[in-house]
Amino acid sequence: MENTQAAIVNGINKDFNLQLEENTEAASLLIMLSQIINEMILKDFERLVNLLYRIDVNEKKLKAILSQQTNTEAGKIIAALIIERQSEKIKSRESTYKKESDISDEEKW
Repeated sequence: MENTQAAIVNGINKDFNLQLEENTEAASLLIMLSQIINEMILKDFERLVNLLYRIDVNEKKLKAILSQQTNTEAGKIIAALIIERQSEKIKSRESTYKKESDISDEEKW
């Protein structure tokens, strides 16, 4: 299975129609994604909201963090939550895959 960071970058590439390198470091990814999100906040907010819904970023968590961290730019907060959500999805898939691979071939359908 591909490494987690590469999988996160691939997921973000897919969701945002980007072509970032799989080996993009986490800090660089956060900066690039936050810039894209800040641009979307200004120019295409509806698309951003749709993306957040599709990615399944927790709306209550986002609102809570935005209201608590008023000195942090919104794009950075949203980018961090998107990366966190991508990571959660990957871990979920890996645990599901692991559980399935633990089943013997005789027990599989």
